[in-house]
Amino acid sequence: MRAIDRTVLFVGAAGVVCLLGAFVGFLVKSSLTAVFLLGFLLTVGYGWYARQALTAKSLTFLATVSTLLTMGLIIAFILREALSAFRYMGLVDLLSYTGEPMWRTGGEQIYSLVPAIVGTVIETLLAVAIAGPLGIAGALFISEVAPGWLRELLKPGIEILAGIPSIVFGYLGLVVLNPYFSSSSAFGLPGLGSLLAVGLVVGVMALPTVVSVAEDAISSVPESMKSGSLALGATEWQTMTGITMPAAFSGISAAVLLGVGRAVGETMAATVILGNVTDLPNPFFDVFDNTVTLTSLIASQYGNASGLHVNALFAAGVVLFVTVMAISVVSQLIELRMVRRLGGEQ
Repeated sequence: MRAIDRTVLFVGAAGVVCLLGAFVGFLVKSSLTAVFLLGFLLTVGYGWYARQALTAKSLTFLATVSTLLTMGLIIAFILREALSAFRYMGLVDLLSYTGEPMWRTGGEQIYSLVPAIVGTVIETLLAVAIAGPLGIAGALFISEVAPGWLRELLKPGIEILAGIPSIVFGYLGLVVLNPYFSSSSAFGLPGLGSLLAVGLVVGVMALPTVVSVAEDAISSVPESMKSGSLALGATEWQTMTGITMPAAFSGISAAVLLGVGRAVGETMAATVILGNVTDLPNPFFDVFDNTVTLTSLIASQYGNASGLHVNALFAAGVVLFVTVMAISVVSQLIELRMVRRLGGEQ
């Protein structure tokens, strides 16, 4: 037994060394990367044959460590690339109004992320105004109103809608909404592209996510609470608004925040629909005007960028990353609060 344990320990150490060697070789573009990777696969194969359970636990641990390490390296790389832009413009000027123009890539370069931030905020508010109420209403219908056979059809259908590529929605917005807003007598916009069109498209895109997560939260409310309300003489509508919704409020809030995160991080739809206009809307809250979002700014300009311009786009990525991370953390905290409340914990 002791000999087997020593062999397993040696094989595990060899596997870790081979994995580290493959990782370092990949970073330095060494031709030995494939050799180290082959060695790791051989050690894993032997470990799986000798001690399958221990090897499976070790692989799951390595996968977790690799994921954290990869995310850490990505964050460090983004921050390093954005540092030059922060030094050139300064944190205050990069995130504040600097006058016109606010984005100039030639001559005396100017990089202010205010137009992209304003565009992202307006797009997100419009999307949430669509996905929030409609998503909660849809979740209530599926969970509390729809008969069982209809629920079995709607739930998978909504989850399928959540998997439609964003470029499909963006193309529909480009060929349907943009021409409508520019040719309609009610709008008569001077050019193609508007924040309203992006908000409508992204709101529809985020709708399946909000419906699915909110429906799960509403369905997790104990049936005894609903039955007790009905037994006391409350109507089904009073039970939904007075019992079900408050009990599932944390989960519903998390669903809306996930929709917000989807809207903030949407790239292709915003890039396709909006024009590459790096100016503030006039006035800045005009939803019919054209500007950029943080994601569309990066996607539309990165291909032709160089030098400090690239660093400024990475700075936009840093702002976007911090925003989405904050939204995700808040949604997770709200979801944990919901679990504690429904589980009887304080």
